[in-house]
Amino acid sequence: MATTALNRDLVLAIAEEMARGVQTDVNCWMTEIDLALTDPHLTTLGRLNAVREIVENYKHLTGQARWDCRTLPAVGSS
Repeated sequence: MATTALNRDLVLAIAEEMARGVQTDVNCWMTEIDLALTDPHLTTLGRLNAVREIVENYKHLTGQARWDCRTLPAVGSS
């Protein structure tokens, strides 16, 4: 019984650490995107290209050339 509780605690600790790592990475990418979108030294096209570069870098680092098909909500809809 003690082994089961220890195993459960270990699994929980690992899962929490993994979740923190994912959250840290997402925060980092969102910060990069936010900085690219608000850079006053870039044109609108430059901002778009900077965000595209961040996305392409992510794809390269993760080995993901394609993602599942998703659709964007219509502009102005809630």
